[in-house]
Amino acid sequence: MILSLSTGSLFTLPLKRVCELAAESGFDGVELIINQDFQRVNAARLIASLQEIITIHSIHSPFMELDGWGGPVDSLKRSVEVAALCNIPLVNFHPPSWMGGEIGFWRWLYSIDDFQKSIGLEGKIEITLENMPWVGKWKINPNILSNTQDMVDFIKKHNLFMTFDCTHMGSGKTNFINDFFLCYDSGKIRNIHFSDYGHNREHLMPGHGALPLTRFLNHLRNTEYQSTVTLELDPSEFPKGEHNILESLREILDYLRSETAPQSDTHRAYTQETIQVSSLP
Repeated sequence: MILSLSTGSLFTLPLKRVCELAAESGFDGVELIINQDFQRVNAARLIASLQEIITIHSIHSPFMELDGWGGPVDSLKRSVEVAALCNIPLVNFHPPSWMGGEIGFWRWLYSIDDFQKSIGLEGKIEITLENMPWVGKWKINPNILSNTQDMVDFIKKHNLFMTFDCTHMGSGKTNFINDFFLCYDSGKIRNIHFSDYGHNREHLMPGHGALPLTRFLNHLRNTEYQSTVTLELDPSEFPKGEHNILESLREILDYLRSETAPQSDTHRAYTQETIQVSSLP
């Protein structure tokens, strides 16, 4: 498997430094979130400068309005164009929000018969749709396709791929592994966002929430999945100081490699209950 770091995990740092830390800690690459750094700049040139530091395995289309990128449809199309220019194989995007009134985006989504052909430049770029979280006291999912079976049916019908987000699925049900296999059996997962969930907080460090993440990784290891596992954390989960952040990244990566390696190659056993990141406060 390819072990990647979402640049959003450290968005409080300069983008170049995030890529440097990912490279220094040993990650295979990064998922690049298109954020405010990409306003009023040559996006392809900026990405090329980052690719000199580390491999970019995927792009996350903007999930907020950015100057020059347009709405969700135009920003997705532009993300795909930039990915093609920079030889990045995958672009991920969020489904429309019914609570946010994204009716036009919703209609457009259902109007595309074949995403890989129409949006993915005849299959050159893999387009993945991400499952979204349940939020608030009453556990409401503000996005469409919140039901796992509905999402699986949609991506199969419209020739989409999927980014499976552990914390998002876990926000609705702590034991999310059955839903993972429902998605996995579709043959459509191309990216996994990995983090913990607990106490109504998303994107926690492994072991800081309630999700059975080690068990999930053990199940994943026994599948034929060979695509990307992307660590996606909230920046507040890291200790202060770049040295401590680097050590945290190395320890989490060590954990990920251990739990996703073939059983015969696993030299150290970790459990969800005992994983420790020594540099955490």
